[in-house]
Amino acid sequence: MNLLLTGGAGFIGSILADALIGDGHNVTIIDDLSTGRNENIPQKAEFHKLDISSPVVDKIFERGKFDQVFHLAAQMDVRKSVQNPVFDADVNILGGINLLQASVKYKVKKFIFSSTGGAIYGEQDYFPADENHPANPVSPYGVSKLALEKYLYYYHAEHKLPYVSLRYANVYGPRQNEKGEAGVVAIFCSRLLKGEKAVVNGDGLQTRDFVYVDDVVKSNLLAMRYDKNGCLNVGTGLETDINTVFEMIKTATGSKQKRINGPAKPGEQRRSCITYDLIQKEMGWSPSVSLDGGIRKTVDYFRSKIKIRV
Repeated sequence: MNLLLTGGAGFIGSILADALIGDGHNVTIIDDLSTGRNENIPQKAEFHKLDISSPVVDKIFERGKFDQVFHLAAQMDVRKSVQNPVFDADVNILGGINLLQASVKYKVKKFIFSSTGGAIYGEQDYFPADENHPANPVSPYGVSKLALEKYLYYYHAEHKLPYVSLRYANVYGPRQNEKGEAGVVAIFCSRLLKGEKAVVNGDGLQTRDFVYVDDVVKSNLLAMRYDKNGCLNVGTGLETDINTVFEMIKTATGSKQKRINGPAKPGEQRRSCITYDLIQKEMGWSPSVSLDGGIRKTVDYFRSKIKIRV
């Protein structure tokens, strides 16, 4: 198939691109490289350095004759969305609508959206949250992801565009940006391996549902063949607090640094954890990589990158 992948130079997107190319598909990538990296782009992919809001997107759709679209490009920093909600909405809502318009115009057969289960539900009423949990996001990032889900529903109702929205828990693993846009696991791995100070925000008792990137990629591959429309959680159903994650990474890296707890950050939820019952029932998906195993894989990746850079 001819596939478009936005955000394909990024963490999840580039690993998904590798998997799609490995399955024999023709992959075109759009990425503005604001957080993605050239080194992540597969050689066999057609690449366009471009903002998803650009009118040039229409020309890429016209030429590409895409069967399916994987939309992963996003302003994904919760804290940045709090500081600049206009920019967040411009990228995540208006950029997404630009892609939807082109998808309808050029008769795309399916639109697969990388959404968030971590931020859409807000401060949860119950744990883990299923897809019927009230969606009350407490950050502009969560609001913008929810807004695009509503647009997906509209474009399906009005234009018959098939869609799947995958609501990820906190994704971690190799290639995640350690500079702090989203991933606490990547930040801790990089800093502890380099002997730099790693600080836990707040008391560290805030919890997250950590899902390994390979499992997330698997959910996208399954979504290609899914014949229904709707939103599905992609998580593990397990809560882990950040202090515990720090200690697991400290052990895996062999670091001697004591845990340092700093000020809490605005816009962060206290607890977040989502189910995977529906996607298991509908697609046969379930998480296969444990947090301990995934952290060790991630530490090994960052250790190899640090050696290369040195």
